[in-house]
Amino acid sequence: MIKPPKPGNEAQRLDALQRLDILDTQSEAAFDDLALIAAAVCDTPTALVSLIDAERQWFKARVGLDVSETSRDISFCGHAILQPQAVMVVPDALLDERFHDNPLVTAAPHIRFYAGAPLSDHDGLAMGTLCVLDTQPRSLDSRQIAGMQALARRASQAMQMRLASRELSLQMRERQWYEQQLEAYQQQLEDANAELTEQTRTDVLTGLPNRRAFTAALSQALERAVGNGMSLAVALLDVDHFKIINDLHGHDEGDRVLLALARMLNAQLAGNGLAARYGGEEFVLLIPEVGSDAARLQCEFIRQNVATLPLGLPITVSIGLAYYRRGDSAEQLLKRADLALYQAKGHGRDQVREG
Repeated sequence: MIKPPKPGNEAQRLDALQRLDILDTQSEAAFDDLALIAAAVCDTPTALVSLIDAERQWFKARVGLDVSETSRDISFCGHAILQPQAVMVVPDALLDERFHDNPLVTAAPHIRFYAGAPLSDHDGLAMGTLCVLDTQPRSLDSRQIAGMQALARRASQAMQMRLASRELSLQMRERQWYEQQLEAYQQQLEDANAELTEQTRTDVLTGLPNRRAFTAALSQALERAVGNGMSLAVALLDVDHFKIINDLHGHDEGDRVLLALARMLNAQLAGNGLAARYGGEEFVLLIPEVGSDAARLQCEFIRQNVATLPLGLPITVSIGLAYYRRGDSAEQLLKRADLALYQAKGHGRDQVREG
């Protein structure tokens, strides 16, 4: 094991960290949310907002880890802050001379994969990291790394805004100045939260709305269907034999297939419905205010278009289609679409079935 060396600006860095007055404070939603999003973006069981003190690393936020701090000498983040502008990725800790016999690797929490994006103040001093951990070796793609860097910037901003809020509270006698500054920082926080909300509603790979966003859209569409008596259809679409594509051609090729399919679906439903990624190789379509024949025709058109995508691979999809019936809940409508999809796959795939 190699202990993380101290950076050349260690004294300045520790002084800046102390000025933040954040160590050993209570949990805060702004940081907890960032850790949750990082774990979701990178698909890891553990994510942390870690701050590097003189002799320890302390976790302002943590997902999937019970301890609140560890020794700096065994920390991965102590190494990550040595390069404040880069995300440090350790694909397999057992193969890295810095960590192969680290107690965090050989014993609980059994870290095998690590990625940490440094958190820096306005002067570029690294306070700690936003990091993700896994007990299995793995890697991140370029989108996930970019996502971590974006979240790390938000965490750094949250720390600076927290400091600004504390300092502003000391200027109460200059009320007008205080109110103007507080309003500006509040706007920054609202903008940051709005961006984070958008990230939690968008699938990282395809850019389509995710399952959470689709659930909200379906709820609103059902309310309109109940209120004005308009028709509504939902379709679940699954890529046939997608596991074989990943196994034979690799996950990068699988991602390419999903991205091309997402673009096609988005174009087909633009202005008249919604396409979302439902999970894995499954997509879901919201088709409002059209009759059953038109909805079926649209699904058949999509199925036929999939086969013509210029991917160099034979790609087909199975689609399960369900129509809103008076009194249906969102769960009932989706359940019928899922059953229809199951029937489509069970009867040979590459077809549309209605439920």
